[in-house]
Amino acid sequence: MYFPCKIRWENSNRNGFKYRHRKNYGEGFFQRGARVIMACRNMDKANDAVKDIKEECKGRENLGELIVTELDLSRLKSVKECANNLLNTEKRINILVNNAGVMMCPKTKTEDGYELQFATNHLGHFLLTLLLLPKICQSSPARIVNVSSMAHSGVKMDFLDLNWDVKKYSALGAYQQSKLANILFTKELARKLNENNIEGVNVYSLHPGVIKTELGRHIIINKIWGLRWLWENISTWFIKTPEQGAQTSIYCAVDEKCENETGLYYAECAVKEPSMEAQNEENSKKAMGNES
Repeated sequence: MYFPCKIRWENSNRNGFKYRHRKNYGEGFFQRGARVIMACRNMDKANDAVKDIKEECKGRENLGELIVTELDLSRLKSVKECANNLLNTEKRINILVNNAGVMMCPKTKTEDGYELQFATNHLGHFLLTLLLLPKICQSSPARIVNVSSMAHSGVKMDFLDLNWDVKKYSALGAYQQSKLANILFTKELARKLNENNIEGVNVYSLHPGVIKTELGRHIIINKIWGLRWLWENISTWFIKTPEQGAQTSIYCAVDEKCENETGLYYAECAVKEPSMEAQNEENSKKAMGNES
């Protein structure tokens, strides 16, 4: 049975498929009767998405609620303000979906001094999750879903130079590292919850699939030729629609088949084995600031 819950759906962007992909998350939960909190950077586009979802669902029964709140994951001040707002307005947080992201951007530092991809894809989610965690634990049963990527493979965490201040910047490497951090955080958070005998709060990470979105626009802009050619020519053979791309996230968030699983990595609505680096317990502890 699916119960009313709160989902965060971040950083709506009304650029073609990316907009529709983000909207499919909100729509999927809304159709299941959920109270959906869409935490977005651009409030105008988020409100447009709400209108579209309600129009597409017109006439259906047992729909939920759609609410928009502001969140810029690249700014820690915005993350704290969003968390404070939700803690003051929401009685329960049953499901948290950490879905926003940027990909292969030119080297950029945030106002807090962090590399943009690491800040947006990991640190913002990390901070928001920990700030909301007491409320989530009080709302048990609850689930935390971290959207990672198969791109986490083939890279190691460089904890001594997370911001690429020393080594030459790699847009792809920075993206991969941020996605690896998502999985390490998931595994360590699950372990810490179990260690502290907190039951009924499960944590999941996943690869949603290759989806035709604006997320890959910097592959073209940065002229990474091999990846650019693959993106423009080969990816169309196996690319997912926005609706298909949302399915593994929805599976981890609501399906009864995985309700007793935690700390695992998923793809195509099934448990998959992540890279060896993603299974490194010491790195997981470092990702949570728990170095021994």
